[in-house]
Amino acid sequence: MTVLWKDLLACLDLREDAAAARYVGENLPLDYHRLFGGQLLAQFVQAARLACPDKGIKSLHALFPRAGQADERVVYDVTRVHEGGTFATLTITARQQKGVLATASVSLHKVEEGPDYQRVVKVPTVPDETHRVTQDLLPWDTRSTDDLDSRDVAPPEYELWLRTPEVDPALAPALTAYATDLTLIGTALRAVEGVCQHDAGTAFTSAVTSHSVWFHRPLRTDDWLLLRQHGPILAHGRSFGRGDVLTGDGALVASYAQEALVRFTR
Repeated sequence: MTVLWKDLLACLDLREDAAAARYVGENLPLDYHRLFGGQLLAQFVQAARLACPDKGIKSLHALFPRAGQADERVVYDVTRVHEGGTFATLTITARQQKGVLATASVSLHKVEEGPDYQRVVKVPTVPDETHRVTQDLLPWDTRSTDDLDSRDVAPPEYELWLRTPEVDPALAPALTAYATDLTLIGTALRAVEGVCQHDAGTAFTSAVTSHSVWFHRPLRTDDWLLLRQHGPILAHGRSFGRGDVLTGDGALVASYAQEALVRFTR
């Protein structure tokens, strides 16, 4: 078990202040001072799960107006907009002393029985060990047959397989939200010659401005999941990308979308 994996699990163990309807989360100890947006997404999911333990996360829509600082804990204030027997809607605000870092609208829903239908492109076989890739902020097994680090022009598409160590299934939505934040900007940049995600801070600056995740079915992260994503547009200093999360046998369990600032400096 890696140190980053232990640190991530610690971040998901929010401290509750029930009287004030708020939760406090630790930060990942990363090499740079800005908070990783995936951490905030995961902690939003956890705060919502703790606030409404009898329901599951249906969707989360987050805005990121200000960068957070890694040396200060994040406080999550929860407002119950609506809570009924089947659905609930929350507004969650992430704060540090300097102000609001991010806001999230979260919808929750009790599982109901009904027709079950999907239409998605067939899932390929999980790549073998020779296709292991390293994603610095993903502390688990990741594999891909695509090269997100290439500076050659390619279609803005990317497929990433991932599997975490064995973990409580209750943490799966938070871990999935965390993972969806990492590679959509890099996916969009595949269409730009001479640039890849590693050129952040030199050829371009970037920052996620909004991120949404929809959960369709219960899922686990300690079995293989495929993140299948594409970036249909990069224009006017912004990128937009979207993706699906599928199980190894092809079940669509989540979808996500992201807009980000991508400002070229050369």
